Amino acid sequence: MKKIRNKIITMKKLMLLLVAVFALNSCTQLDDNAPNYYLEVLPIESFVVPQSFDMNAYYDITVTYKQPTSCHIYDGIYYEKSGDERTFGIQAKVFNTDTAKCDTLDEAPIEVKFKFQCTPGYQKYVFKFYKGEDAQGNNIFEEVTVPVTY
Repeated sequence: MKKIRNKIITMKKLMLLLVAVFALNSCTQLDDNAPNYYLEVLPIESFVVPQSFDMNAYYDITVTYKQPTSCHIYDGIYYEKSGDERTFGIQAKVFNTDTAKCDTLDEAPIEVKFKFQCTPGYQKYVFKFYKGEDAQGNNIFEEVTVPVTY
């Protein structure tokens, strides 16, 4: 009986080892098929915000941006908040391909709308719209302050 139990334990260890090897191998294969892109924040060309906000109301914010190349694909709004400041940009996926395959685009700006809710606790919101970088590589923002009415 003791020999049978030792064989079962040995078989279980062998099976566990095989499962571990297959699991590690499959993870490596998944990494090989991972998307070949990175995220980039694109500048906002123009924006439309309300003159003021009413508490707890939802508002449409409209922004426009230009798609620089055919390798840049819209991936939503970049959004960051700190106190009463809200920073926005356009988040894009940029596919890593041979640069010869990415066509430079010179098309009309693309319009995107998103919802913004005015929440309690603020007298105003300072919206900072990303406009790109200066010659030294510093981020440039256009700011607009929107008061909150109660």
